[in-house]
Amino acid sequence: MSLSPVIVDYSSKAYLEKLDAYWRATNYISVGQLYLKDNPLLREPLKDSDVKIKPIGHWGTIPGQNFIYAHLNRVINKYDLSMLYIEGPGHGGQVMVSNSYLDGSYTEIYPQITQDILGMKKLFKQFSFPGGIASHAAPETPGSIHEGGELGYSLSHGVGAILDHPDLISAVVIGDGEAETGPLAASWFSNRFINPITDGAVLPILHLNGFKISNPTIMSRQSKEEITSYFKGLGWEPFFVEGENPDQMHPEMAKVLDTVIEKIEAIQKNARENNDLTRPAWPMLVFRTPKGWTGPKEWDNVPNENSFRAHQVPIPVDQKNMQHAPALLEWLNSYRPEELFDENGRLKPEIAEILPTGDKRMGMNPVTNAGNLIKDLHLPDFRNYALDNSVPGKVIAQDMSVLGKYVKDVVLLNEENRNFRIFGPDETMSNRLAPVFEVTKRQWMDQIIEPNDEFLASYGRVIDSQLSEHQAEGLLEGYVLTGRHGFFASYEAFLRVVDSMITQHFKWLRKATDQGWRADIPSLNVVATSTVFQQDHNGYTHQDPGLLGHLADKKPEFIREYLPADANSLLAVFDTILNDRQKINLVVSSKHPRPQWFTADEAKELVDKGLKIIDWASTDQGGEPDLVIASAGTEPTIESLAAISILHDKLPELKIRFINVVDLLRLRSQKIDPRGLSDAEFDHYFTKEKPVVFAFHGYEGLIKDLFFDRHNHNLYVHGYRENGDITTPFDMRVLNQMDRFDLVKEAVLNLPDAGKYTSIVVEMDAMVKKHNQYIREEGIDLPEVENWVWKSLR
Repeated sequence: MSLSPVIVDYSSKAYLEKLDAYWRATNYISVGQLYLKDNPLLREPLKDSDVKIKPIGHWGTIPGQNFIYAHLNRVINKYDLSMLYIEGPGHGGQVMVSNSYLDGSYTEIYPQITQDILGMKKLFKQFSFPGGIASHAAPETPGSIHEGGELGYSLSHGVGAILDHPDLISAVVIGDGEAETGPLAASWFSNRFINPITDGAVLPILHLNGFKISNPTIMSRQSKEEITSYFKGLGWEPFFVEGENPDQMHPEMAKVLDTVIEKIEAIQKNARENNDLTRPAWPMLVFRTPKGWTGPKEWDNVPNENSFRAHQVPIPVDQKNMQHAPALLEWLNSYRPEELFDENGRLKPEIAEILPTGDKRMGMNPVTNAGNLIKDLHLPDFRNYALDNSVPGKVIAQDMSVLGKYVKDVVLLNEENRNFRIFGPDETMSNRLAPVFEVTKRQWMDQIIEPNDEFLASYGRVIDSQLSEHQAEGLLEGYVLTGRHGFFASYEAFLRVVDSMITQHFKWLRKATDQGWRADIPSLNVVATSTVFQQDHNGYTHQDPGLLGHLADKKPEFIREYLPADANSLLAVFDTILNDRQKINLVVSSKHPRPQWFTADEAKELVDKGLKIIDWASTDQGGEPDLVIASAGTEPTIESLAAISILHDKLPELKIRFINVVDLLRLRSQKIDPRGLSDAEFDHYFTKEKPVVFAFHGYEGLIKDLFFDRHNHNLYVHGYRENGDITTPFDMRVLNQMDRFDLVKEAVLNLPDAGKYTSIVVEMDAMVKKHNQYIREEGIDLPEVENWVWKSLR
C-alpha cells in the first residue's frame, strides 16, 4: 500500500512562521560570521577572546538577501524548480555561506564544518579571516558561479547560464548600487535573447535597500511609477514587494513570488505547446527593504538601519574594544537563537524540514559545478579545411573566413547537444564568420523586419545583436561556467573594455582550481580581430593590442596567447582550444586577405610546440646563423618574410634563421612556467648571442620580458609603439617601425662590422621616404609592397 503524498500549504501561517524562523537563523549565522570566532551560540558569557580582532565584511545587503533566499527555497519546493542563485550585490558573502550551511550543502562539501556547535565555531572564525574564506560569493562558496567583487555582470551571467538549459531558472539578485553600472544597465536587454522554448528563465530581483557605501542609490529614490515605466519600457513585467515589517512582508513575498513563478511557467508552457515565439514580457521583482534590515536602528545618535552606515560592520566591537559588546549581544539575541538551534547547535528539525533537499538546494544545483556535466564538442578534422600551402605565399585568403567554414561545421556537429555558441558585439559578419549563417541564425526575440534584417531568428547559435562587449563577454562566461563551450570575437582594441571582466574570470579559475570539489570547466575563448596593424578606416582609436600584456601578467597555468600567422595555424589553434579546460585562451587573428604560409602539418607543429624554425625561410641550413629573425602575429610575419627576402637579395651569404611563434607564452622560462622552454631549448632556437630581430604584434615590453632571464640579450623588438592614424595598412607598420625596411635596417646595423652595410641603411631610409611621399599622393601603398610575393630562397 503506497502512502499518499504529504499535502503542504506553502502559504499557511504555520509554514510562514517556520520560514521566518529560518530567516532569523540565516541572519544570526551571518552576523556571527562577521564578529565571532568562538562561543557561536552565546551559551556562555561573551569574552573578548570570543570576538575577532578585526571584524571585516558587510552587513547592509545581507538580511534582505537572506529573506529572498528563504522565499526562493519555498518556491523551489512548491513548484519543484531547478534554480540557482546569483548574488550580485558585491560583498554579501555570508548569504550563500549561511544558507548552504543551514541546508547541509556546506558540510557535504567541507565535512570539517559540521552542523553543530564546533562546526559553527569554525564557520564563524573562517569568514574574512586569514586562511579562511572571502567576504563575497567566491569559488569556495557552494552554489556560486558569480563572484561579486566587481559589479555589473550578475544578470549577464544569469542569462548565459540558462541558455540551452530549458528547465533552469537563474534567480539573479541585483543590488541597487550594481544597478548603476554600465554593464548591468546594458544587461536588461538580455530578454531579447531568451527563447522560451529552448532556454530556461532568468528572474531578476532588484534589491532596493537605498544606499551604497556613503551615498543614496539612484533607483531607490525613484517612485514605484517611475521604476514601473522604466522596466516596462525595457520589456519586463515588474512586480513589487516593499516594506520592513516581516509579519506583512512574508505573506506578500510568498504571494508575489507564486505569481512570478506561475507566470514564468505559463510563458514556457504556452511557447512550448503552441510554438509561440512572441517575445514575452518576462517577470522581474523589485524588492525594497531598509539597508541593514533587522540590525541596529541607530548608532552614536545617528541612523544606522536604512542608511549608508549599515553598509559594512555596524557596531564597533572587536577583541580589543569590547565596550559596546552589550549592543552586539542585544542584536544577536534579537534573532532568538534559542528558538532556532537545538542543544547540539543544529537547526531545529521542524525548521529544517521546509528546506529543499538533494540537488534541489541552490548550493548543490548541478549546473553550479558544471565541470561534471560537460559534453565534449564533436570537432571536425581541421585538416579538411586547411589550405594547400605547399608553395608558401602563393594562396591569398582571409584567415577568419577559412575559420568560419570550420566553425560552421562545429555548429552542425553539436546541434543535437546544444552546447556551443558564438558571442560578440555586432561583429560576426565584420569578423568574416559569415559561413556560420549558412547553418544557424542570430538568436533574436524581437521584431524582425524583412528584407532589412538578416540572419535573425528566434533560435540560433550566435548572439551578437547587442552592441555591448560587456554583455557578450558576460553571456559567454555564464555559458562556460555552467559547462558549455563557445567563443567571443571582438575588435582587438575594444577587448580592453572587458579586460577587467576577463581578469575577474581568471581570478575565479585561479581560486576554483584550489577547490578539490570543483571540476574544471570549459575554457573562455576570446578572439581579437580588426587588429592594430590593419586599420583601414578606423584609425588610432581602434589600435590597442594591450590585452596581450594584461593577460600575460596572470598565473601562467591559466593563460594562453595564440598569434597564428595564417588560416591553417588559426584552424590548428581552434582545434586545440575548443575542448580545452580551465583556461583563458586569447587568439589574435587577421580577417583581411593575406598570403598563406604554412601547411597543415607545419601549423599543427607550430601550435603543439608553440614555435618552429621555418626551414623554407631560413638560410642557415640547420647550422649556426648570423642573424635570427622571429615573428609573432600576421603582419609581423609578412614583414619578417619580406625583410628576409631583401636581406637575402642584398647579402646572399648571410645565414638567417627564421622563427615563427604562435603560442607566445611558450617562450617563458621553465622557472616561471613549466610548459615554457628550458634554457637549452631557448638557446637552440635563438642562440646565446647572435642578434635577434623580433617583429611582434603587440607592445614591445612583453617580448623583452620573455627574453629577460635568458642568455641572449642581443634582442631588437619591433612592435606597436603607440603611433597610429587613419592610414594605409603598410603605413601603420612604418609608423611603428615594424615594416620590412626598418627590420632590414635594424638587422644590418647589429651585424658584426655594421659599417660595411651603410649603403643598405641608406637604401632602406630612402624606401621609407618614398613610401611616405607615395601614400600622401596616391592614398595606397607602394606597388613594391602591394605586389610583393614570396620567392623561394633556394
